[in-house]
Amino acid sequence: MREIEDESEGLIAGETMEAPRGETRQPLLLLALNCGMLSLGTCGGPLLMRLYFVQGGTSVWLSSWLETGGWPFIFVPLAVAYSRRRTAEGPSARLVLIDPFLFAASAVIGVLTGLDDYLYAYGVARLPASTSALLIATQLAFTAGFAFLLVRQQFTSYSINSVFLLTMGAGVLAMNASSDRPAGESEGAYYAGFFMTLGAAALYGFVLPLVELTYKKAKQAVTYSLVLEIQLVMCFFATAFGTVGMLVNKDFQAIPTEARKYELGEALYYLVLVWNAIVWQFFFLGVIGVIFYASSLFSGIMIAVLLPITEILAVICFHEKFQAEKGVSLALSLWGLASYFYGEFKHAKKEKERAAAEAAD
Repeated sequence: MREIEDESEGLIAGETMEAPRGETRQPLLLLALNCGMLSLGTCGGPLLMRLYFVQGGTSVWLSSWLETGGWPFIFVPLAVAYSRRRTAEGPSARLVLIDPFLFAASAVIGVLTGLDDYLYAYGVARLPASTSALLIATQLAFTAGFAFLLVRQQFTSYSINSVFLLTMGAGVLAMNASSDRPAGESEGAYYAGFFMTLGAAALYGFVLPLVELTYKKAKQAVTYSLVLEIQLVMCFFATAFGTVGMLVNKDFQAIPTEARKYELGEALYYLVLVWNAIVWQFFFLGVIGVIFYASSLFSGIMIAVLLPITEILAVICFHEKFQAEKGVSLALSLWGLASYFYGEFKHAKKEKERAAAEAAD
C-alpha cells in the first residue's frame, strides 16, 4: 500500500496523518470497502447507461450529467465523518476541512471529469456496451503513462508490454467496425463513438494520477474526510459542466417527453435515471478512496480487471454479438493485464528480498 505520508497507515475517517501506526485494520477495511464500491460502479454504471439508450433514451448530455449528478449522496458519509470528529475533538471540530488550494485543484479536476463524462456517454450511446468496455480497458495504459509523468510511477518491461497489448486490442476492434455496428447506425457515427470512447479513456487516465498528485501537493493533512470533500467538489463542478450542456441543448425540457416515449414505461424511465446517478456515485467514491489508500495506478488496474466482467454481462443482458474480433481483443486485454500483474509481482518480490538482505546486514 502506498504511503501518502509516513503516518498514513493509521488513517481512518476523520483522523489526521498523526494517527497511531498500530491502527492498520480500519484502513484495510476501508480500502476493501472502496474496492467494493468501485467494482459495483465499474460493472453496473456502463450497463445502466446502455440500458437508457437501448430502451429509447437519446440524450448524451443527460447521461453524462447523471454520472456525477448523485453528488449530494456524499453528504451522508461526510455527516458521519463530522460526527466522529466532533465526538473526538468537541465543539472546536471544523465543519469544512478543504483549503483554497485543494478546492481550486478539485474544481479543475471536476471540469475535466465533466468533459470525460460527456466523451464516455457519447461512446456508450453509439457502441455496444461490450465494445466500449474493451476500449475503456486501454485506460490502464494511459493511467500508467500519466502516473509516470506526474507521480514518478516506475515502468518495467512488463508494464510496457501491457500497454502494447491493450493498444493492439483496441486496434483489432477498430479494424472490424463494420461487423459490430448497431442496426441502423452509420459507419461515421460508429467511428465517432469509437474515438470518443478512446478519448474518454485517455482523459480519465490523466485524471486519476492528477488526483494522486493533488493529494501529494496538499498543504494540509490528508484524511479520508478531506478526500470526501475533494470528491464532493469534483462531482459538483463536473455536474455543473454537464448542467451547462443540458441547458444549451434544452435537455431538461425534453425529459418528460422522452419519459412518455420510453419503451419500458415512464415510471421505469425515471427509475433508470435515479439508479444511474446512484451507481455512478459508487464508482467515483470508490475511485477516489482507492487512490487515497493505494495509488492511482492501482485504481486503474482495478477498473481494467473488472472490464471483462462488464463485457460479459453486456453480452448476456443485451444479447450483443460476440464476434471473433471481440474474442481476440478480450484475449489481448487479459494478456496485457496478466503481463502487468506479473511484472508487479516480480517487482514486489525483488523489493522484499532486498529489504530482507538490508535487514540482515
